[in-house]
Amino acid sequence: MGYSSLAQCVEDLEAHGHLVRVDVEVDPCLELSAIQRRAFRAKAPALLFTRVRGTHFPMLANLYGTVERVHYIFRDSLPALQAVLAARSDPAAVLKRPWRAWRALPGLIFMAPRLRHVAAGQAQGVPVLACRSSLAALPRLVSWPGDGGPFITLPLVYTEDPSRPGLGSSNLGMYRIQLAGNDYTADEVGLHYQIHRGIGVHHARALEAGLPLPVHVYVGGPPSLTVAAVMPLPEGFSELRFAGMLGGERVRMAAVAGLPLPVLEQADVCLSGHILPKCKPEGPFGDHVGYYSLKHNFPVLRVEAVYHRRDAIWPFTAVGRPPQEDTVFGAFIHELTGPMVPQVFPGLREVHAVDAAGVHALLLAVGSERYTPYEYDRRPRELITAGLHLLGTTQTALAKYVLLAAHEDAPDLTVRDVPAFLRHVLERTDFATDLHFITRSTTDTLDYTGTGLNEGSKLLWASAGRKRRSLGTELTGPAAILPRLPQGFGPVRVAGPGILVVGAPVHTLERNTMDVRMETLAQSLAVWPGREAFPLVVAVDDADFCAAALDNFLWVAFTRSDPAADVYGANAIIRTKHWSCQAPLVLDARLKPFHAPPLEEDPAVTRRVEAFAAPGGPLHGLI
Repeated sequence: MGYSSLAQCVEDLEAHGHLVRVDVEVDPCLELSAIQRRAFRAKAPALLFTRVRGTHFPMLANLYGTVERVHYIFRDSLPALQAVLAARSDPAAVLKRPWRAWRALPGLIFMAPRLRHVAAGQAQGVPVLACRSSLAALPRLVSWPGDGGPFITLPLVYTEDPSRPGLGSSNLGMYRIQLAGNDYTADEVGLHYQIHRGIGVHHARALEAGLPLPVHVYVGGPPSLTVAAVMPLPEGFSELRFAGMLGGERVRMAAVAGLPLPVLEQADVCLSGHILPKCKPEGPFGDHVGYYSLKHNFPVLRVEAVYHRRDAIWPFTAVGRPPQEDTVFGAFIHELTGPMVPQVFPGLREVHAVDAAGVHALLLAVGSERYTPYEYDRRPRELITAGLHLLGTTQTALAKYVLLAAHEDAPDLTVRDVPAFLRHVLERTDFATDLHFITRSTTDTLDYTGTGLNEGSKLLWASAGRKRRSLGTELTGPAAILPRLPQGFGPVRVAGPGILVVGAPVHTLERNTMDVRMETLAQSLAVWPGREAFPLVVAVDDADFCAAALDNFLWVAFTRSDPAADVYGANAIIRTKHWSCQAPLVLDARLKPFHAPPLEEDPAVTRRVEAFAAPGGPLHGLI
């Protein structure tokens, strides 16, 4: 029904045309990641590279490169899992139609992981423990020129709660692993985990108890394990249970004498060790928001043993400015969890972390606004409550810009249609009441726009009620009568209905400093006849690039700004601690000196990869 190993999955994909073997030598330093990014854009099949420089492990790229392939991989088990999640999201429907619940039974059967106890002398009977190796023998994948060393990009990091050891209190998460570089010794690797992650709770309890935290880092295994590791599951719900349901097979664990934790039998590689009571610099790393995450102190894992299967395969991905392969994970997660949104977030119907804007930077939500039933007095009230809930639980707590709309105003509105959603909000926003700032808050570790690492602000932007303005789509009529802009600003381009982007001078100020030039720009627009037609103006480094495509606009506007520091407005005032303005709202989305640099490929590597893809090359027709 499901795959018992990654090798079995590869064999099936190859037999049905979803995977191609590549028997040409490739370099894991920059070359393979550049190939992966192009394979994803081309919707290529999965690629198994059998000759990788510096390692004997074959490397698997683009396994999750299309939603269609993900559906194929989980074709047998997906109906049962969807039935389980549907029952969880609407228990009343199960009571009304209990005969439909039978579809969920297979998923429930596979939930419980299977644990067996193995004596030390019999460890080789556990597939992942069949062979010993070393850190030096593992693939040295470097994705971007500025990376601080090689990384594991699809690791499955397993820990247990030191105060309640056992599978039931375990965490299986995807936290990147730096294999070498900086000042790591030969038996040390860096373990980068972001705040609001399950491993953090385990690590904190180990530190409180003065104990080293045992950790197993797995690579490979059935694909269900990888999806489970990135799922935003409720705290206390084991990823092993979810993996069993999704994979259509109980997860097999072995408690082996002499090892600090049970092992995932089906994994391809296992790094076994303990987190040391110290941190070391980790990074930089070219990350999924399209910029480098910089060098910072993170926990160090001392690796005491490296094991692998006899037929071990090393899967990897490459991240960068979205969309990338991890975009497919997001789409699949939304497909699975979408029906559960009303149960997890009361008052909401849909949520969407916008991948093109760096995921956590922009969150859209459609909810109910029932507190103001009278049309003349409709304004956001219930939406604000729902928005605060989003910012108080699960991974949505990392969102920076949260835009909410009322279902009652447009029953057909969906968060998946980003242009329509932005238009709906801009048409209805009352800039005097609808913007709510939260300062000095927790932010995404990868976001450098705020007041410091893991710290910045949030904007809750909730709009409800009547349509207040008609949006412009071109600079004609009154909108064409642009005011004299401050020196250094221009050109002006239309980025979408109601949205202008304006070229702006280079930002040279220090962090947490308001720019008087932006204040001057906002006030110059206060007398513009077209300000209601274009209620959002974004100052950028390159107006033509930003206006060329919606994805460009989303990436620039929301990854390069911090709400509290970078939002300005016409005739802005603060009254009873509430910031408000008139249209237009002005957003400073320039790159700042304290931001992380954007990702760019090495031109020499680009030329080599393009040669692979040229007619007669080994990847022609694939990338």
